[in-house]
Amino acid sequence: MRGFGSDNHSGVHPRILKAIERANVEHMPSYGTDPITEEANQLMRKIFGAEAETFFVFNGTAANVLALSALVEPFHAVLASEHSHLINDECGAPEKNLGAKIIGLPSADAKVTPDLLRSRLVRRGDQHASQVRAVSITQSTELGTIYSIDEIRAISEFCRKERLLLHLDGSRLVNAAASLGCSLREITTDCGVDVMSLGGTKNGLLFGEAVVFLRAGLSEDFKYRRKQMMQLPSKTRFLAAQFHEFLGTALWLENATHANRMARLLAEGLSQSKYAKITQAVQANAVFARFPRKMVARLKERAFFYVWNETTFECRLMTTWDTTESDVRGFVQAVEELGPLHSDGSFV
Repeated sequence: MRGFGSDNHSGVHPRILKAIERANVEHMPSYGTDPITEEANQLMRKIFGAEAETFFVFNGTAANVLALSALVEPFHAVLASEHSHLINDECGAPEKNLGAKIIGLPSADAKVTPDLLRSRLVRRGDQHASQVRAVSITQSTELGTIYSIDEIRAISEFCRKERLLLHLDGSRLVNAAASLGCSLREITTDCGVDVMSLGGTKNGLLFGEAVVFLRAGLSEDFKYRRKQMMQLPSKTRFLAAQFHEFLGTALWLENATHANRMARLLAEGLSQSKYAKITQAVQANAVFARFPRKMVARLKERAFFYVWNETTFECRLMTTWDTTESDVRGFVQAVEELGPLHSDGSFV
């Protein structure tokens, strides 16, 4: 039985490996000047719009930090959900490398709203205070919830009105699009997102992420920022080839749809057990649940997952492109087998 620790734990999709193999021929120019990278760039413009400018990088932390580096100065502030990866899981990389302040907003579902954002637009023009310049949202969120098209558009309109820039952390963007039944452009460019960090490793890629600017003028000098941050791949073609296969075919939709379906199946199974309580809406490929605390360690031995909140013991279970129905059913069965042995009816 595969675990549910992270969609990063899965291997590489066979079609991605084939794409890398196809790119591994002869000699080609380096640092993104090769024809494979140019084909991928053209594909990105086809998907996200004619103004889209794409820069491939090695990992998600760099993608987030670099994307924001084009939006803010050290005296600026970025608003984000208190649950955001940007705040909790980047080891202070944004603050260290940007010098800017990252302000977390309280949100039960990890989503921010114009009203929440408006509450932090204070001391504007005050030279003693960091000036709010950008908003960062995650799609799908760190709690597995999804912004609707209307919700993103409302945030974007607020940003335009308040002269702010909008960044989207899209490490699981494809899961959100599959869940909403829309195109990738409909929940990014068409909603007014300025720049996004586009992920693939959580959906079957070997390595690499992309910073995609969706509005003209924002990417000026970005190639120098990428180089200074040590994120310019010499053999860019191997990153580009993966994205070309992933987004240029239906693979992204197939992988995301399957992962989302496995999460719903898992949630359905757990919701019927008296030894599990679903704690968040299951909208993408994440299931958040609580189990009797005494059985968590034994349950993790059957199939690994993370205790997400060490205070409440809320747990996160992630499904991915290679999660199977037998993995899901095996885990639900494990809950039922261990429950009577390691539960006194209490979830604390």
